[in-house]
Amino acid sequence: MNLMVNARDAMPDGGHVTIKTCIAKGEDGFSPDGDYGMLMVSDTGCGIPEKIINRIFDPFFTTKEPGKGTGLGLATVYGIVKDHGGHISVRSEEGKGTSFHIYLPVAESFQSRTEEESRRTGNIPLN
Repeated sequence: MNLMVNARDAMPDGGHVTIKTCIAKGEDGFSPDGDYGMLMVSDTGCGIPEKIINRIFDPFFTTKEPGKGTGLGLATVYGIVKDHGGHISVRSEEGKGTSFHIYLPVAESFQSRTEEESRRTGNIPLN
């Protein structure tokens, strides 16, 4: 939810948000053992300036005006992802938008089901 709120706030004059899920082997310098579910949230907003991108997951860091943000949203997202054995990465370009990629380990029962379905149909279902 936080990623969607941030995307909305980054596009005050409108824009597009893309949400994508898939099974991934890892990207963005992340090379896990086994399959991971990947959630991507991408927007066409203002982007994150390069000088602050390394701070966006810090608790209480915000670019919003006083009273408009606590600086806990992305820190909470980061903590949840890490607590579940996952990885989060961000790509951003000022004036063009931002894309977050979240990787979470695939549960063993889901992994077995997807491997069987993949062998049978050539597709990996995401249900």
